[in-house]
Amino acid sequence: MKKFRFFITGFAFGVFLLGAIIVGGIADRFGWLKTLDRWLPPAKTAQPGQAYVEQKVLKEESTIIDIAERIAPSVVTVSISKTEKVPLFGFDPLNFFNFRTKERKVEQDIGSGFVVNGGLIVTNKHVVSDSSAKYKIIDKDNQTYPVEAIYRDPANDLAILKINADLSSLGLGDSDHLKVGQLVVAIGTALGEFRHTVTTGVISGLGRGITAGSAFEGYVERLDNVIQTDAAINPGNSGGPLINSAGQAIGVNVAVAGGAQNIGFALPINIVKESLKTFKETGEFKRPFLGVEYQMISEKAALLNEVPQGAYVRRVVEDSGAARAGIKEGDIITKIDGKKLGEPVAADRTDQAGLAKIINRKKVGDQVEIEYWRDGKVKTIKVKLGERE
Repeated sequence: MKKFRFFITGFAFGVFLLGAIIVGGIADRFGWLKTLDRWLPPAKTAQPGQAYVEQKVLKEESTIIDIAERIAPSVVTVSISKTEKVPLFGFDPLNFFNFRTKERKVEQDIGSGFVVNGGLIVTNKHVVSDSSAKYKIIDKDNQTYPVEAIYRDPANDLAILKINADLSSLGLGDSDHLKVGQLVVAIGTALGEFRHTVTTGVISGLGRGITAGSAFEGYVERLDNVIQTDAAINPGNSGGPLINSAGQAIGVNVAVAGGAQNIGFALPINIVKESLKTFKETGEFKRPFLGVEYQMISEKAALLNEVPQGAYVRRVVEDSGAARAGIKEGDIITKIDGKKLGEPVAADRTDQAGLAKIINRKKVGDQVEIEYWRDGKVKTIKVKLGERE
């Protein structure tokens, strides 16, 4: 009897299962099961492009992490040590206020730099502008090295510091082929306090011209053809490297725009490479000098005034190459070695060929061919470049 009931139960279950399969097949055939979707929670599936975006973000993060780890030993902090006088205010019954001073020793981090050849370190000239102070270099491991010699570039806001050490050198890239939107990383001692701070961003402009410094701080300098970036650059980052995704320095961080958000500037690394080449050959900085003070005439201004576009000569330095060749005030220099001044040299038209940019790529003693406009006539002369005093 028990066997019979077990057989009946098994047979009924088999019939039910077979019926369920048949009904399910019919329901799927006519799409009846789709009405259940609204009662079920949505499946977690990747949106179109989501996997690509996640992979791209991960790749970018790994690139930045790799740069930060590899470059860190080559980035250093510049520290200053000096004695300064601090005013003391006291009351004297005879002299009313008696102004006295006392000496105080100051030691603090003031800037950044990076190693280019063992014991040679690049930084900004304004970082080490105090000739009466002593400077030292602090590496990633907090090892300290006194600066033995400082070589300041008279033409650019650059300086080379020499220490008795052999630190890891940073590779130098090519700043002549940069693109707006290119990923960059800045490393330095932010605010003179936070060493090896890493910030990221992009190149947001090329060929900028800025006036750096402050009259209240004792220096103002015009810098041409600088790189603009939105990577956060703060006081203390000056002299540190601006790095591309390959881990090469493509600029030297030099200034920030006051009152702006994430607008910083860097000197193109190719200027540094030229300075280093000259320094290694001569042991000092020698910059070519044409001998004119000028103002660039834009294309629009040239059309309005019916003159050619170029560099309007405002003054000719006495006994310079330009003076000996016969260039005069009022001349408009239009070409140097066949290169038209003001002509775009980049696809986005942001980088233009300026007089200083072309001359700075020459060497002292080079002879250049200059085409200039005077009184409606175009003339061509040869000028031998001298040395900037």
